[in-house]
Amino acid sequence: MNRLLLTLLWVTMCTAVVAQPPHRTHRRNLETTTPMVHDPVMAYEDSLYHLFSTGWGIQHATSRDCRTWRVADVPAMTVVPQWTRDSVPGFEAHVWAPDIIKWHGRWWMAYSCSTFGRNGSAIGLLSNRSLSSMSPWKDEGCIVTSREQRDNWNAIDPNFVIDANDQPWMTFGSFWDGIQLVKLDTTMHMAAGCRPVTIARRHAPGDLTAEPNPTSKFAGTNAIEAPFIFPHGGWFYLFVAWDYCCRGIKSNYRVAVGRSRSVEGPYLDRNGKPMLEGGGTLLIEGDKKEFEALGHCAAYHFEGPGMAPGGEDIFICHGYNIPLEGASILVKRTISWTPDGWPELK
Repeated sequence: MNRLLLTLLWVTMCTAVVAQPPHRTHRRNLETTTPMVHDPVMAYEDSLYHLFSTGWGIQHATSRDCRTWRVADVPAMTVVPQWTRDSVPGFEAHVWAPDIIKWHGRWWMAYSCSTFGRNGSAIGLLSNRSLSSMSPWKDEGCIVTSREQRDNWNAIDPNFVIDANDQPWMTFGSFWDGIQLVKLDTTMHMAAGCRPVTIARRHAPGDLTAEPNPTSKFAGTNAIEAPFIFPHGGWFYLFVAWDYCCRGIKSNYRVAVGRSRSVEGPYLDRNGKPMLEGGGTLLIEGDKKEFEALGHCAAYHFEGPGMAPGGEDIFICHGYNIPLEGASILVKRTISWTPDGWPELK
């Protein structure tokens, strides 16, 4: 039995009960340099790195050096709110694709509630004063929902970004009409009167050349998701995942990037093609030796332990590892910048 199958069996067995804490993992306080993760994001506080990822109640790991990780036996989200089940039929407690940011002295975490291949979804919000304390995350309710037959976008894969005017935004989305952007208010909910706007697509509208979707008959062929906006050098860089995840060794995920002077876009690739029309400059894909595919990334500037003097810009994602028969593990690379301001990975 391969490792991917063992992981899937573990996920299946970890069912959650309404108003009960999500079950603990069997990997109690595991220490590893290659944690098994999906959709990873990071944060840093008090000399400790925190790694959050998809899992029952959101998987949580910590590291002193950003290399060796201790996987916690208790999820970050100790109680999954009842509203998530009420809002998303079929959702239990397997929480997808969190994002985390510190803003105005408080940590904010967004998370995805959905079922595979459908766009009846919701993005929830948690808050906390500290990552290092034992205090539970506070349920801040729902940021946005999408409904089948109502919305042509999918409320999953959130990412927070703060612009130069200290205005918070959230980008999100998967398939349907592509990547969305919406302005937030001071409570990190959708600002009054605002609606999500599409900022990137895998294919231009009307493009009939896309391959059939092998994973869902509902989502269509606009295979773009997992946005992450990283401000750097006066630009906003929009990283996105192209193509298909979650198929183990059959995955063909990869990461593309574009940039804009404004968080609202338009985002253009290195050749000047708008990401709204299917543009994007390929940044990383599977080498077919160590990784079959890589995707769902995040990017940060950190100055803590394990970083070069003066700090480093780093890129993380999950990769479907070939020696581990398609298991999904953490991938970390250093970002360097070309003279004309485009990211490259070391």
